[in-house]
Amino acid sequence: MAIDTSEITTDSEATAVALREQTRSWLATVLPDGWMAAIESGDTDTYSKLRRDLNYDDWCTTLGEAGYATPTWPAEYGAGLSLNPGEARSVNEVLNLYRVPRPFNIIGIGMGGPTLITHGTEEQKKKLLPGLATNQEIWCQLFSEPGAGSDVAGLGTRAVLDGDEWIINGQKVWTTLAHISRWGMLLARTSPDIPKHRGLSYFIIDMHAPGVEVRPLVQITGDAEFNEVFMDNVRIPDSMRVGAEGDGWRVGITTLMNERIALSGAGSLAGDAAGGSSSEKLIARHTPVADVRDRQRLAQLFIDERLIKFNNQRAAERRRSGGEAGPEGSITKLMQAEFNQRLQKVAIDLEGAGGMAWEGSGTEAGTMAGFISDVANNRSDISRTFLRAQANTIEGGTSNIMRNILGERVLGLPKDADGSRDIPWIDVPK
Repeated sequence: MAIDTSEITTDSEATAVALREQTRSWLATVLPDGWMAAIESGDTDTYSKLRRDLNYDDWCTTLGEAGYATPTWPAEYGAGLSLNPGEARSVNEVLNLYRVPRPFNIIGIGMGGPTLITHGTEEQKKKLLPGLATNQEIWCQLFSEPGAGSDVAGLGTRAVLDGDEWIINGQKVWTTLAHISRWGMLLARTSPDIPKHRGLSYFIIDMHAPGVEVRPLVQITGDAEFNEVFMDNVRIPDSMRVGAEGDGWRVGITTLMNERIALSGAGSLAGDAAGGSSSEKLIARHTPVADVRDRQRLAQLFIDERLIKFNNQRAAERRRSGGEAGPEGSITKLMQAEFNQRLQKVAIDLEGAGGMAWEGSGTEAGTMAGFISDVANNRSDISRTFLRAQANTIEGGTSNIMRNILGERVLGLPKDADGSRDIPWIDVPK
């Protein structure tokens, strides 16, 4: 059931009211009986039972097919509602109010979808966007390599054209969710004889294709979110190239700018954290706090969280006015990553010795499937979240890289010297 905006007045407040009401009416027809009433009355026991009994996969399909999972995406591709960001905020307010489960597809929805909408062909959008919105096809990002981590443009994975197919050979690393992904966003080098930024092309790769090998990397939490990916003579149809040949850097920048938002804004797994709650709930959990130093730390967390929220609002206003994701996403990504680490440190300190008592996530402990199950069911663990937060300042662009981006693209400072920028990639010392 898509939202009918044909009779909605152009007045923004009236539009917001109408969208919230239509969203609420739609939820009343699809959520389990008693769900909305339990939320409204604060009956957490009833809500928790209904949430446990909900089939998550079926629900994500329902949400996505109706367009509510990705309300700003074009409705003509069967994956959105064609709302602008301001209108979508009204829809999301209602979804958040009723604690509606969302697709666990941050990379696909937050990065892959926006890239396709900006640079993809009509055929690619019709083929790939619906599976993203319904959570039926998880995506991963194949950019980083062992020899070219922060220097993405220096990557060496090769793509050679053979008729109407590209033959891919190379290795990627730190690829989140590669082991459960259907598709991957791949940057590969198609022209090694020109400078590195101009010799890249962007592809959508079938992660189940012959020659793709995924090896999980187990991290300190016992989960295996990240992977090594090896590609040995993998064939990709030219129809799955996004953007022009050699234009991969420009397309990839769209992905990276949206990555900053996906990892730091609404929906970020790391962003809300301390046992699955905000800093305000962390304060409530431990009130009263006897130690004045702990009170000061909690107050600072509260302030920092509000500053991040205000910056997110500023970025949302820019997108609402028609602008694409820009370097302001790096501000939030930098602030959010470092804030979340401070938040988790305070959370585990306040637990005292209990913060050390952790045996895993309980459901399929130590596996990504267990982690996804925990996220889907609003379960978390303070010790696990503390350990997981250590990656925040590395993943999605290190904090040092974020500072470079902000210095160059926001403050206008000169770029660091790069002797390899203007010479053919093949001549760059490896």
